[in-house]
Amino acid sequence: MAAVAVVGGVPLLAACGGSGSGAGSKEGTTTGKALKKVVPSYVPLNLVQPDVPGVNGSSPGFTKLPDPLVVSVKSVPGKGSAFRVMTPLWGTVPKKNNPYYTAVNKAVGATLNFDPQDGNTYQDKIGAVLAGSDIPDVMTIPGWNMQGQIRNAITAKFADLSPYLAGDAVKKYPNLANIPTGAWQYSVFGGKLRGLPMPTPVIGNAIFYRKDLTGSGAVPASADDLLAFGKEYTAPKKKVWAFDDLWTCIQKIYGLLPDAPHYWQLENGKLVHKIETQAYREALAFARKLHDGGYVHPDAEANKDADAKIRFTSGHVVMYNDGTGGWKGMVTEQASANPKFDMQALDFFHHDGGEPVLWQDDPAGIFTFLSKNLSKEKIEEFLAIADYAAAPFGTEEFMLTNYGVKGTHYTIKDGTPTYTPQGVEEAQPSTFLFVASPPTSIAYPDQPQLAKDYAGWMARQAPHIKKPLFFGMQVVEPQRYASLYTPFDDLQKDIRRGRKKVADVEDAVNTWKKSGGDKLRDWYQDILDKNGSGN
Repeated sequence: MAAVAVVGGVPLLAACGGSGSGAGSKEGTTTGKALKKVVPSYVPLNLVQPDVPGVNGSSPGFTKLPDPLVVSVKSVPGKGSAFRVMTPLWGTVPKKNNPYYTAVNKAVGATLNFDPQDGNTYQDKIGAVLAGSDIPDVMTIPGWNMQGQIRNAITAKFADLSPYLAGDAVKKYPNLANIPTGAWQYSVFGGKLRGLPMPTPVIGNAIFYRKDLTGSGAVPASADDLLAFGKEYTAPKKKVWAFDDLWTCIQKIYGLLPDAPHYWQLENGKLVHKIETQAYREALAFARKLHDGGYVHPDAEANKDADAKIRFTSGHVVMYNDGTGGWKGMVTEQASANPKFDMQALDFFHHDGGEPVLWQDDPAGIFTFLSKNLSKEKIEEFLAIADYAAAPFGTEEFMLTNYGVKGTHYTIKDGTPTYTPQGVEEAQPSTFLFVASPPTSIAYPDQPQLAKDYAGWMARQAPHIKKPLFFGMQVVEPQRYASLYTPFDDLQKDIRRGRKKVADVEDAVNTWKKSGGDKLRDWYQDILDKNGSGN
């Protein structure tokens, strides 16, 4: 496996004037033996037995809260220091020095002064902070916010954690050692381990369907089945359509690779872009059939994506695709509004009815960094606190950091923790969870059947998951190629919605090649030659 961090065509270490012993080449990439020197060992914990075990990296499912809870951190990790911590927050900012923060600070033996910022405008805030000299002790940066010069700043302004966590050194922090290798691999920036990762599930998108509307009949298991499903359940006069926009998951059914930097595959030793493959054309042709049959809701055809959930829950659409992270929220919301509501995820299949080829999502999505100005002692102290934050479900530490103080922030009835109004204000919009996170789990004591459904679905998909060519590699394309792929966003919509033909892809690909596609291929080939693949 290999990791590489490149921005704008200029390797990060070179861009920042560094070299570093962790670099596998003068370009500041990390390869082979060098990678093993910076990535922590993986030592899985088995503190609590799940009701639905994980399979091939799938998230385990928990239907109840263990009683008693397990203790994963045996002593207070902090040494009384204070840390200024900047994180995003999607919700109302809690009051400072509230009982939740007081309890967490007491438990970790340090003072974490959180400075949560609006997640919706976090991009601008990150840029402003990193451009100045007043860097917080600890700072969370989501992957989707790593735009412009932010990756350069990560390498220049944040600490190298390799000396503290690489290899067996991480065993000092058992909960951090429980984080899968891929997530750590993706936390390598500029040849050094710099981030504390928030791991993500191995697969994060699904086609959902309304089982309460379809009954106990067979569900689609091929592209032809989907067409038949479309014909059966579309009834415009009743304002019901079989499908919303399924393009994201149609690509999975046809085995298509994700987008940048994962849209390359090797064929006969040559890099081939997804838009160059026959599968891409077949996927478009199939999506066009759904349109031509009139099976897709008109509002979905009109790009009114924001209303997709409403179309689904209201029964105007029987099947739609979405991120699995929203599954629980929809089921919980509908529990009282529509008790019969039954939302299930379709098992993926290859379009011909065979076994699917699914590509693993990025192994982490959000990262927390420590200022390089912190002393060795304070870095070690904070890593011990991060170990507390990374405690898995079923532990006392997890309950405190995620739910707060029992009786104040939550109550337990029939084994289910429920936030109090104070908990909703102080503990639910948690900022502490960004410090470090355990591997993903599906723990829904309040929705035990959903925990079984979700974890069971992921366990069935996991054996079909493969790692794309540049998996776990921090690759950012040179800015000169930034708009190369953009025309295909409009083209695929035009083809799927009857405005253009599948054959129009040929001219678009030729234009892409001449406009820089072939040069971009060479750029990726150079990375591959020097660093190997990430799969």
